[in-house]
Amino acid sequence: MLAAGLLALSAGSSAATDGYAAIDGGTFRSVLPAGPGIEQVDVAPFRLAKTPVTNAQFLAFVQKHPQWRRDRVAGLFADQSYLQSWANPVVPGAGAPADAPVVQVSWFAASAYCESVEARLPTWYEWEYAAAADETRTDARSDPAFRARMLSWYARTADTPAAVGKGPVNAYGVFDLHALVWEWVSDFNALMVSTDSRDQGEDPDLLKFCGAGAITMQDKENYAVLMRIAMLSSLQGAYTTANLGFRCARDGDEP
Repeated sequence: MLAAGLLALSAGSSAATDGYAAIDGGTFRSVLPAGPGIEQVDVAPFRLAKTPVTNAQFLAFVQKHPQWRRDRVAGLFADQSYLQSWANPVVPGAGAPADAPVVQVSWFAASAYCESVEARLPTWYEWEYAAAADETRTDARSDPAFRARMLSWYARTADTPAAVGKGPVNAYGVFDLHALVWEWVSDFNALMVSTDSRDQGEDPDLLKFCGAGAITMQDKENYAVLMRIAMLSSLQGAYTTANLGFRCARDGDEP
C-alpha cells in the first residue's frame, strides 16, 4: 500500500465488507513465468471484490477526499485525462452512469480508493487466478470455448461501459473480470519479463517492446490475458484510459 503520508487519507468508517468473494489459494500455472525454470505460482487465500468500483462509489470517495477530484489532483498522481468522462469534478453525468465501472482512473487514485476502504489492489497473480474461472470451473483456461468467448468479449467496443454485475458470475462468485473493463493491479509495472529488453532504459519508445515480451510468456494460446499484460505493462502510475478501471482485494484473513 501507499504510505499514509502520500495519501493523506484516513481509513474509511465503513470498510464495505459485503461484496467480497473469498477465494481459496492454490498453485497454478501463470501465463507469466515465475522465474527461470519455475512454472507454478503459489497464491495465498484472498478476498476479491465481486464487481469493479463504480462511478457512484468513486464519487463518494472524491467527495470525502477532495484531493482526488480531477480539478485538484496533483499532476504527479494523474494525467490530464483523469475522470474526463465525468460531466464535472463532482458529477459523473450521463457519460458515466452511477452503476457502471469508473474508468479514466490512475493507479495512484485506484490505490488510494482501496486503502480508504481498508483494502488494496489485487496482485497480477491474484487477478489472473480468479479470472481463470468460468461459471462452473475454477480453471477453464484449457477449454477452447472459454478462450473463444474471452476473445469475443475483448473484440467488442462500447462508448460507455455497461452496469457492473449484469454478466455471468464465475465459480468464485466474481463478476466482470473479462467482459466489462480492463483493471489495474498492484504490481502492473513489474509484469514484463526482463528478456523483453525494456529494462535496458536506452529507448524511450517502450511500447514497442510489449509484443516481444509476450513471446517469452507461458501459455501463448491464452491471447486475451496476454493482451492485458501487454497493455498494463505499457502504463505508468499516473496514466488513465477510457477502458481501464479497478476493483479491490483483501488478504484472506481479513473480514
